[in-house]
Amino acid sequence: MRPKLAYKKNKKRIGRGIGSGHGKTSTRGHKGQRARSGAGARIRPGFEGGQNPLYRRLPKRGFNNASFQEDLAIVNLDKIEALGLLEVSPQILKEHGLIRKSGDKVKILGNGTLSKSVTVKAHQFSDSAKQKIEKAKGTAVVLQ
Repeated sequence: MRPKLAYKKNKKRIGRGIGSGHGKTSTRGHKGQRARSGAGARIRPGFEGGQNPLYRRLPKRGFNNASFQEDLAIVNLDKIEALGLLEVSPQILKEHGLIRKSGDKVKILGNGTLSKSVTVKAHQFSDSAKQKIEKAKGTAVVLQ
């Protein structure tokens, strides 16, 4: 729904002469870093006016081992049940839009139940997922 015309506020037109109310210094005040144009006037994120910034005041914590982190595409059993297929592999999951990239490793989690036997091929399985697949007389095949 569009706002009524009476509520529509005019855009602030800066630097259009003294009669506009936003002329001369164009709402920037007098001198100072914030009144300047160009790259020298930019205040970088986290800058606190020369005070020691928060990111430097706080201690460094922990160890970041992200270079060895494996990206796993996670699929729950309820999504596999909804497909209604007898065999599920990473390629099939990609075709049905359950994972984004076919190169990703797939981990099956045990949220949901299976009503029929399904052969599930994935790189990893949670213990609960493996138990539920085997309980439904299916098989969990671990890919390398």
